[in-house]
Amino acid sequence: MRLPARRGLTVPVGASPAPDAPIVTMLSDEAAVQPAPGEVLRVAPLVAAGDIVAAGAPLARLRHAPEITLTAPMPARVAAVDLAPGRILSRILLFHEPGADRTHLDVSGASDAGGLRDLLLASGAWRLLRRRPFGRMPPPGERPAAIFVMAVDSRPAAPDPLRALEGAEADLDRGLAGLAMLTDGPVLLCLPVGADPALGRGVPRLRRIEVGDGHPLGLAGMQVHALHPARGDRPVWDLHVEDAAAIGGLLRSGSMPETRLVSVAGDALRAGRLVRTQPGAHLGALSRDLTRPGPHSVLSGSALDGHEAGFLGPRDRQVTVLVRRAAARPPHWFVAALGRASRPRPLIPTAALEQALGGSIPAAPILRALAAGDAETAQRLGALSLVEEDLALADYVTGAVPRFSALLRVFLDRAAIEHEGAEAA
Repeated sequence: MRLPARRGLTVPVGASPAPDAPIVTMLSDEAAVQPAPGEVLRVAPLVAAGDIVAAGAPLARLRHAPEITLTAPMPARVAAVDLAPGRILSRILLFHEPGADRTHLDVSGASDAGGLRDLLLASGAWRLLRRRPFGRMPPPGERPAAIFVMAVDSRPAAPDPLRALEGAEADLDRGLAGLAMLTDGPVLLCLPVGADPALGRGVPRLRRIEVGDGHPLGLAGMQVHALHPARGDRPVWDLHVEDAAAIGGLLRSGSMPETRLVSVAGDALRAGRLVRTQPGAHLGALSRDLTRPGPHSVLSGSALDGHEAGFLGPRDRQVTVLVRRAAARPPHWFVAALGRASRPRPLIPTAALEQALGGSIPAAPILRALAAGDAETAQRLGALSLVEEDLALADYVTGAVPRFSALLRVFLDRAAIEHEGAEAA
């Protein structure tokens, strides 16, 4: 199936690797297991500072769902377990330990949905799944209405997901077949136009979706909204195609792959690069030798939706290094007071604004609903299928303050509370 092609938008990011650039392997000496931005993980630690752990060894379990395990991305010595009040995880800091081993799990029981679910929970692979609505990890017992596997990523300077699959095509088919056991609905493999027709062949209930390459068409939210909108009673999962292949590798070998493909780009760099590195890698180690002199910011994620960080985020596949601009001189207090008292600037519908949401979502109405706190209208227009990354381009186009992505998170958190209350009633 091919969706109608829409042009999308192009965002300049400075130095970026060519799509066919050579891939180098760079494993950082430090790595961290930490929440994604806005994610709250209350954990029961299973390790302490000074412990030596194998790659894939359990580091912590979630307190509200102890089946969900956080695991070590590399053989390491635990440097620190940092918890905020309420046992909220800040990070588990790891130093590479060359002599440590690699954990291998028994996969013999993963021939049905229950056994596969247990394997994903124990291996740490459950964190690769993202649930819509609300943009969180799925509950351990949930069965989604559909699963989207994204083999296209239209964010500026994103690495080509199909290059991440080189040599892992058989693992991808195995992973897709496993994912099909977890849902009664379709598994939708979203691919660029002209992708290898053999990918996913023979997987039950698999639908191949060809999408355009303009941003934001290569985001899961745009495809979920267009093909299988999410609701509170009909959740939809999404994951990156490399993670689907990683699940296939787990089913084959009993352990998760050591690395993921990451691009390093940005206007503060002399050149971009493509690297294979471990999840949670230290961002400075991946970019330091490419950075131009001068103040700069290092983001985990793209120039649109990334956040300043020291380590690679749980689902991120980009490192962006940007020149740090000098802060604007603050206005006179009277001018600032007038600005705060005035009404927000109007949201003007433009072609760029429509393209910023892919053309299939009515951009101005949904953004106005979020700005006004009109939850009913936002939900009717498809906001439950979206997460923050899906509105990052709209933030860029409009320069909105507060950001529409932040307003969406407020809406989703409130909707999640109402949904949980309705289920408990």
